[in-house]
Amino acid sequence: MFRCKACGAFNRVREPRPPGAPECGRCHSALDVTGAPQEVDGEGLDRAVLGSPVPVLLDLWAPWCAPCRAASPIVEAVGRAQAGRLLVLKLNTEQHPHAASTLRVQGIPTFVVFAGGREVARRSGVLPRAELERWVMTSVAQGGANATA
Repeated sequence: MFRCKACGAFNRVREPRPPGAPECGRCHSALDVTGAPQEVDGEGLDRAVLGSPVPVLLDLWAPWCAPCRAASPIVEAVGRAQAGRLLVLKLNTEQHPHAASTLRVQGIPTFVVFAGGREVARRSGVLPRAELERWVMTSVAQGGANATA
């Protein structure tokens, strides 16, 4: 599943992908299927988390934060490796302080995993790629089990 950057709709894309660039079924914009992180504001985050059929990894960051800048390529690599199976979103806490406050963010970078429309895990600080990916997948598996229990 891939989220349209233009309208926020979720789109199922078949594997193998047919020739040509896929487009959004709702707004017909070109659909990014790379898995690259997408910037969101508070409202877009709420819609994405509640509507996402796949788990969501949220990266809370700010441009002045050196550890956030160091984490950015790691987060991007995880998103690209899990394209279609994980939605990676980025929320700039400086531009959207209300959303960060609502999420009770106390330090950045902070990573939050959502599954089934609810938060299942949270962690702050930069992690190596393998550890971040393992933490996300373990959190999703445990969160999914807790959601059905």
